[in-house]
Parts: sequence; structure tokens; C-alpha cells
Amino acid sequence: MSTTPDLSSLRIQRDDDSPRGGSGRGRLIAIAIVLALGAVAAWFLLIAPRQAIAVKTASVSATGGGSATSAGITANGYVVARTRASVSAKILGRLATLAVHEGSFLRKGEVIATIEDNDYRAALAAAHGAEGQVAVELTQAKRDLARAEELRKGNLNSTSDLENAQTHVQSLEAQLEGMHGQTELARANLSNARVVAPFDGTVLRKDAEVGEIVAPSSAGGGLTRTAIVTMADLTTLEVEVDVNEAYIAQIRGDQKAAITLDAYPDTSFRGKVRQVVPTADRQKATVQVKVSILDHDPRILPEMGAKVLFENESHGALHVAARRVLVPVAAVVQGGGRSSVWVIENGRVSARSVELGDTRDDQVEIRSGLAGGESVVVAPPAGLKNGARVRATSG
Repeated sequence: MSTTPDLSSLRIQRDDDSPRGGSGRGRLIAIAIVLALGAVAAWFLLIAPRQAIAVKTASVSATGGGSATSAGITANGYVVARTRASVSAKILGRLATLAVHEGSFLRKGEVIATIEDNDYRAALAAAHGAEGQVAVELTQAKRDLARAEELRKGNLNSTSDLENAQTHVQSLEAQLEGMHGQTELARANLSNARVVAPFDGTVLRKDAEVGEIVAPSSAGGGLTRTAIVTMADLTTLEVEVDVNEAYIAQIRGDQKAAITLDAYPDTSFRGKVRQVVPTADRQKATVQVKVSILDHDPRILPEMGAKVLFENESHGALHVAARRVLVPVAAVVQGGGRSSVWVIENGRVSARSVELGDTRDDQVEIRSGLAGGESVVVAPPAGLKNGARVRATSG
């Protein structure tokens, strides 16, 4: 009699929540989350920047090369020397000696440097020799002319012989004069091998070194120096400042001023207005004013930053003009009966209403709506909306 096999041990338990099955589903979910985050990051890094609109931008400028207070008008500028020169050689040659350094004080006519002069000495010697030869020939020609004149008195030669002798003397005299000029030129060239100071002053910078080729012009390209030193008369130091044209009517010649150097903010130097330059800068709406420094101090050096206070000598209140804010005309958008500009902040644009003033060339004054320093869109493209992402182009 056969026994029926027990197959119950082979049954699959489908409701068995094994740890391995749960772990597999968790990994799938984690992978899906990572892929989603990667897609979002790729969108922000690759796709979103491409959607930014390329625009041309400009910075809002605020003129005002100076300000006004009850004490007077102030303006910033730099110390410059009225007498300043880049001293160069008059002839081409190699620099043989350089007798100065930065800070050297020179009197007018003192030697700054010398140029190798062997060629120029030889040229002078050759010119001397040629002039001497013509002088000897002229002496002999004059003797011949004297004999020709004596012979002519006795009818022993012809008139043409006498005229030929006279012509020969005149020709040699002209040659001698020309050779004398050549000699003087050679002597001047030799003298120019010594470079001297054109005025009393201090050497500010050395522009060439011994062994370099120097010339009056840059005929040799980058290998040729056109200046040997830069020097200035430090007794002629003054301050050049740009004053807002709204205040320029209150500044006049010889007006007293107080000068403060950025390097020495606790020290004030006396000054006075030497010149108001008779022209304005149309881009900055300023006028340059030159202020002489009356207190000569060794601490004052060219190119230092300085602040000038033009003293208000009147007893009345000082008129203070409004600050002028300018933007390119192409940045202004007209529509809906109002004017506006697109201002860029954190890579996005927003429309801002403005009140327009006078137009000067390609700039228009903004009376309200902008303070200066903002970045605006120039020639904004059609369809630009608030909050749109933009990126500046160099075009």
C-alpha cells in the first residue's frame, strides 16, 4: 500500500514580510529621489541660465565733482606740477652715462646723461677737414684772381680768363660757407650728446638705463627709449580739481582755499585759485579749477590725492544745487503716459518710473526715481517683464 507524499513544506508563504524585500524597495525609492534632485540641479545649472535674456547694461551716473556746505565748496582732485617734462635726447645713440637717480635735484644746464659720441666726434673732424681743404683752395683761387687782374691790365689775357678766375673764387666762397655750416652742425650734434636739465627741478622717474638706445622719437620701436628721465619743478605744485558746473559761478581767481591731502588728513595747507579753465567737460558736467599751493612742504608730492575747500567769503547762504543723475537716453522706455527704466537687481529686472529732465548728447537727467549707481538695461528688448532673469553682454 503506497503512502501519499506530504507537499505542505513546499508551499510559498506570500504574506511573508522578509527584511530583504523591504530593503530592495527602499533602495529603489532612494535612487528615484537622487535622480529627481539631479534633474532639478541640472535644470538650474544648464537650462535656467540659458533662459536668461541677454541685455546691454549701463551704470547710472551721478554728477557732482564737488559739494557745497555753509563753509564753502569742496572738490576732489590730484596734486600736479605745473612745470614738468619728460627729458629726451636730441640725437640717436646709446646711453653711455646716467648721472642722476629718482629724487636728484638739478639746476638748469646740469648734465643728466651722456650718449656715446665717437661717431659724432668723427663727423666733426671730417667736417673740419673738408672746410680746411676748401679754405686752402679759396686762398689759391684769390691769388690766381689777383694775377689775372694784373695780366688783364696789361692786355696779357682775355676778359673771359678774368671772369673765370672771379667765378672760381665766388664758387669756392659759397662752398666754404656751406662747409662751415656742416661743421657747425657736427659740433651741435656732438654737443647734444650731453643731455642737460631744461629747468631747475627734481627727477621723478628714470625712463632709461645705461646701454639702452635713446632717440628723439620711437623710430626703433619698443627697443628705443624716447625719454631718459621725467622731472618736475616741485615749487610749482598745484591741485587740479573738477568742480560741478552748478557751483562754478561761485569760484573766482585768487579765491582762498584749504587743501587737505589724502595722505595727511589731519593737516591743512593754504591755497588759492590760480585759474578756472575756460571750458567744461560735457560728459561729467564739470569745470577744471587749478589751485596753487601756498605752503611749500616736502611731504606734498605729485599725483597725491587731495581735497580742496573753496572758502565762502560771502555772509549770505551758499546756494546748493540739486544732485544730477544721468542715464543713457536709450535706457528710457516711454509708454502709458509715463517714463520708466528697467533696473537690474540680483540678476532680475524690474520697471521703475522716473521723471526726466534735460537731455545732453546721449544722456538724460533723471530728476526722481534713481539715486545713482544702479545698473539699468540699455535698449531693452520687447516683451521684457518684471522679474525676468537677464545677463549682461559686452556688446
